Amino acid sequence: MDQTLVLWILAVVMLVGSYVAGSLPLVMNLSEDKLQLVSVLGAGLLVGTALAVIIPEGIRALFSGAGSVDAHTPATGHADLHGMIGVSLVLGFVFMLLVDQCSTRRSGGKEKSVTATIGLVVHAAADGVALGAAATTSQADVEVIVFLAIMLHKAPAAFGLVSFLLHEGVDRKKIGRHLLVFSLSAPCLALVTYFGIGKEGRETLSNVNATGLAMLFSAGTFLYVATVHVLPELMTRNSNSYSHLPVVEGAPISTSGLKFKEILALVIGSFLPALLTTGHHH
Repeated sequence: MDQTLVLWILAVVMLVGSYVAGSLPLVMNLSEDKLQLVSVLGAGLLVGTALAVIIPEGIRALFSGAGSVDAHTPATGHADLHGMIGVSLVLGFVFMLLVDQCSTRRSGGKEKSVTATIGLVVHAAADGVALGAAATTSQADVEVIVFLAIMLHKAPAAFGLVSFLLHEGVDRKKIGRHLLVFSLSAPCLALVTYFGIGKEGRETLSNVNATGLAMLFSAGTFLYVATVHVLPELMTRNSNSYSHLPVVEGAPISTSGLKFKEILALVIGSFLPALLTTGHHH
């Protein structure tokens, strides 16, 4: 099958799949207690997918690319790659930190849902670059592996994002727009990357292992959103501000933490992506 047609099909499937997965919390009629439970499960999925799916797949793509390009210098090459793994993760995390601070200053800390959405959209866009870069290699197996890895975390990410926005009391129509932007970001960036890169650019991307680096960068953004925004907000119920924002003196803050069933949901959500990918041989 033609490489371009395959990419278009994968992009459409990715768009529809992530939108449908994100719509599930919207069609479920949940009480406040159940919504909290679903939100905690979604937060666990965000953390689990970053640690158990994105980072391993990014490292795999990085080393498989290095194996095909530089098989004669295993020691020096692998030492360099180990450093690139850490740098890519930190860059993604720091990038989201800067985006977070800029958006917080502009909104005065009022739009708590915006940063979470921006973070996941940036993450999804990086995923799209990874898929587009994989498509430029003309290796169908690499492209499919990257696509499967992206879908394994885009679905729970969409679910987790919508659950969080519902928990924040965001209007359902606005949530629908947030979800649409999130769902469109990866397919659009995949197509832009693929069609916007010439032959020389494709060879360069292959040589610098862009697929793996893009996935690791996106993992850094993912971890920031999950650990700095979603989890603290859920763990500090009835709080009027994020834990990292200045607390208004005298404001009521509940720091009771999570209930047992919520801890259980968080643990299950964290392990679920790892269980889903067990035995997923490449």
